[in-house]
Amino acid sequence: MKLYYDPMSTTSRPVTLFLLDQGLPVELEVVELFAEQHHTPEYARINSNQIVPFLVDGDFGLGASSAMLKYLAEKTSSPTYPTELKARARVNEAMDWFNTQVHRDLCLYFVYPQVLPPGHVPEVDLEFGRNGTRRWLTVLDRHMLAGRPYVCGDQITLADYLGVAHVTVAELIDFDFSPWPNVARWIARMKARPGWAAANAGFNGWIASRAQTITEPAE
Repeated sequence: MKLYYDPMSTTSRPVTLFLLDQGLPVELEVVELFAEQHHTPEYARINSNQIVPFLVDGDFGLGASSAMLKYLAEKTSSPTYPTELKARARVNEAMDWFNTQVHRDLCLYFVYPQVLPPGHVPEVDLEFGRNGTRRWLTVLDRHMLAGRPYVCGDQITLADYLGVAHVTVAELIDFDFSPWPNVARWIARMKARPGWAAANAGFNGWIASRAQTITEPAE
């Protein structure tokens, strides 16, 4: 297998973390988004969408991190994607929730406008994104993670791999998670995963490079 990815990419990080945690053999090929490498003709021939991540498994190519995680879990019979109908539906629900509500308000409308160059995201009202971020973190804290260590229960699932990448995007603006203690503990739990440091090295470097330039209050 071969994974085309950017180590700073929100959608790449869940896949690399899963691959490392599961010890799956994969060739990693960096496609630097800030260097516009995803727009080259060479990469367009590999992935017509010209985005990352993109997984190649023999003659099979697959984009979208959520689909990739499900494919990899199915391929390896990983318990992180349960086979029981209702348990799997709950995981799917949580993954869709992170990909829509959380990604929209926290990533697109709140963090990315503060950290990406002009033109990379639409002009938005940061207050709208900030309010949405608080709303979804409250749902995550008081309902999804209340009384249990992981998003869907006592065991880690694909929803945790996907969700923690979206939520930790807020670290780029030194966001304070302390008002949401269950979320903070969940993030710490995920950061203790064996593959976390390697999967997030590029992202952590991005955070470090911004440490002296943050002007937006965390809360």
